[in-house]
Amino acid sequence: MTDPIALFADWLGAAKKGGYAEPTAMALATAAADGTPSVRMLLLKGADQQGFVFYTNLGSPKAADLCANPKAELCFFWPPSRQVRVRGAVQPVGDAEADAYFASRHRTSQLGAWASHQSQPLGGYAELERAVAAAAVRFAFKPVPRPPFWSGFRLVPSQIEFWEQRPFRLHHRVVYARGPEGWKERDLYP
Repeated sequence: MTDPIALFADWLGAAKKGGYAEPTAMALATAAADGTPSVRMLLLKGADQQGFVFYTNLGSPKAADLCANPKAELCFFWPPSRQVRVRGAVQPVGDAEADAYFASRHRTSQLGAWASHQSQPLGGYAELERAVAAAAVRFAFKPVPRPPFWSGFRLVPSQIEFWEQRPFRLHHRVVYARGPEGWKERDLYP
């Protein structure tokens, strides 16, 4: 049996070497408390045996969905031949982990986190530029701390499916489901 986290790391590594502009790009599917689905693209910031990590403004619709219904699915697609779907429960990352990741970001991205009211109406791009400039003045000559309204989530996988394109639509699909004894692997029809 293969470790699906190690297999994912291999496929992501191949995608990074494959020249994709954003090999960590993924679709995140969530559902609101009333069941309304929502999907959007974002970037993976970490993947290991604990789960798959991404960051956001905690006032965003995605954060509201994840707080109301802490389950989600991720989908990675590396055209033309590979896709990985990851399903599981979602939990917030700890403050120390969020602080460390935030500190690793480019300073302009840090200022942008302070300036953005994510997914709220914007009265023109100049408004965002003014907000970034104000944040730059506020934090001039000192490190930019992580905003209290910005953090991350970890999707703890319960199921990981790997899809690989094959001729004549006879694609190879294998799914790993996590149980009490670890991961169980089974093939799926295309």
